[in-house]
Amino acid sequence: MIWASEDVARDQVRRQAAGMTAQQIARAVDEALVRVRETQDALHSPSQVRRAEFAPDPQELAERWGARLAEWQRVAAHLAATGADTYDGDHDREGSAWEREREGRRAEVLRSHAACAARRREERAGLTSHEVLAQLTERVSLGEGGTLSVAPFVPGHVPGGE
Repeated sequence: MIWASEDVARDQVRRQAAGMTAQQIARAVDEALVRVRETQDALHSPSQVRRAEFAPDPQELAERWGARLAEWQRVAAHLAATGADTYDGDHDREGSAWEREREGRRAEVLRSHAACAARRREERAGLTSHEVLAQLTERVSLGEGGTLSVAPFVPGHVPGGE
């Protein structure tokens, strides 16, 4: 799993809190407190032993609400400390630093995924993309009207080649 409950909560709360007043954020903190209590109660309830097939995992839900509560409280503290009228994520150093770190992790995961996919493609054909392209150009034919086409073929090592 790439994102922990805290990551998801921070992202969600920062987006929701944008432009909210201290009073609105206080209400969000109160709501999160209620949800944390509800999800904690549900964890210890015997009725939760058998849950619906597509119902969320009670433990995961409790973790998410706990993380959201912590982030709402952090945003409320930030607003109180700065004395700002409304929350602006651009002026939240801690939140902005976290967001940059998250984007860095996301970019790294995407780079890693792309590199892995490229390796799988090369392994499947046993050729690099340049070798496949060279084989395509060897088989290209010029049709009427200047259209280019390549008859179906399976890329592979050419006997007597490199």
